[in-house]
Amino acid sequence: MVIAILLVSSWAIAQEKKISKSAVIVFEASVPSFEEVKATNNNVTLVLNPATGEIASLALMKGFRFKVALMEEHFNENYVESDKYPKALFKGKIENFDTNNLTATPKDFIINGKLELHGKTVVVKAPAKISQTNSGIHLQSSFSVNASDFDISIPAVVKNKVSNKINIQLNGVLK
Repeated sequence: MVIAILLVSSWAIAQEKKISKSAVIVFEASVPSFEEVKATNNNVTLVLNPATGEIASLALMKGFRFKVALMEEHFNENYVESDKYPKALFKGKIENFDTNNLTATPKDFIINGKLELHGKTVVVKAPAKISQTNSGIHLQSSFSVNASDFDISIPAVVKNKVSNKINIQLNGVLK
C-alpha cells in the first residue's frame, strides 16, 4: 500500500513539470568584417516546474550545427572538446514566476542560475520573455557569456575573427 501511494504521488509530481525536447539554442561569436561564427541546436531539452519557477536545460554539444562544416569540427574538437565535455547544462529559477499571470502577451522575467560548460560553472542572470500560448508556455531568452570564463581558449591565429563574447538565444515551448 505504501509503495502504491509513493508511486502515485511521484507520478502526480512528475505530471506538474512542463517539458520541451525541441527547444532551440543559437549562439554567435562573430566579429564584424569576418565570417559568421554562429551555430544552432534544435534538440535542446528544457524543463520547467511551474509551481516553483525552477528551470533546467540540457544541450548536447555535438548537436550544434554551423553553416561551415570545418567550423563545426573545430568547435567540437578544439574549443568545447565535445568528447570530453559532451553537454551544456543550465539550472536556475525564474524570479517571481506565476503561471496564473501568464497571457498571450509575453511578460518580462529574470532567470538566475548556473551554466555548466566545458567543465566550468558560471553564474548567469538572463532576461526572458514568457507567455502562455495554445501550444504551451513559450520562453525566449537572450544573454551573453565569455568563452574565457569556461576556460575555452581562442587560438591566436583566429583571435581577431572569433569573439570571446558569446551571444546566446534560447527559444522553446514547454508542454
